[in-house]
Amino acid sequence: MFNRFLASIGIGSAKIDTLLEKARYAPGEEVRGIVKMQGGNVEQRIETIQLSVMTEYIRESNDSKITQQGVVGRYHVSAPFTLQANESREVPFSFQLPHQTPLTIGRAPVWVKTELDVRGGVDPGDNDRIEVVPTHAMNTVLDALNVLGFRLRKAECEYSSRLGGKMPFIQELEFVPTSQFRGQLDELEVMFYPSDRELELVLQIDRRARGLSSFFAEAMDMDETFVRARFTNEQLSAGPNAIAQQLSGIIARYI
Repeated sequence: MFNRFLASIGIGSAKIDTLLEKARYAPGEEVRGIVKMQGGNVEQRIETIQLSVMTEYIRESNDSKITQQGVVGRYHVSAPFTLQANESREVPFSFQLPHQTPLTIGRAPVWVKTELDVRGGVDPGDNDRIEVVPTHAMNTVLDALNVLGFRLRKAECEYSSRLGGKMPFIQELEFVPTSQFRGQLDELEVMFYPSDRELELVLQIDRRARGLSSFFAEAMDMDETFVRARFTNEQLSAGPNAIAQQLSGIIARYI
């Protein structure tokens, strides 16, 4: 009886360790692994095993920036079961990494959080960091931006109820022009919205102030334009130079 009380407050309860098949993934890729469990001093009823893809994002509040944790995707990988005292058990799992998973560049950590939902007890947990790299489609666009002379300056996830879609945040990649658009743009922010068949972009075009009217527009954030662009997989297969030509035309229309 005393052992059950201790388990209910986390002493002598079950322990878990999640082993992922690998540490590097691209958005949309399948994630596979095993949850290893070791029973504690008493049997415990496990309602479910929950895996969550987590990240961090910045939210502004009262002129200060706060870092918050955000859920990218959540998965239940087990039906209820009883874990016996000192029992060793493994549960394999697989799930698709969400297309909107942030890339782990700049200030954007991503990890898989594992939780056991223990009836009447403290829920054990485990965190496993992963690296998230661009898809082939994203790399084509990034290479196209490089062709146009844009250099990546910053990447972070920021709160956005408007641009985040199903999530309260979106990853913004901030580029500065070094050649073709230098002197015309202050910066270009790019947001990816990938899917299996196409890659949608939202471009935030920040024009450089020229003259008094432009100065006041910049001060009031009226010098920024949001533009959506879509590229099918067939269009992206033409390569970075072809995409660079299309992006150049889009940007030029708004400066």
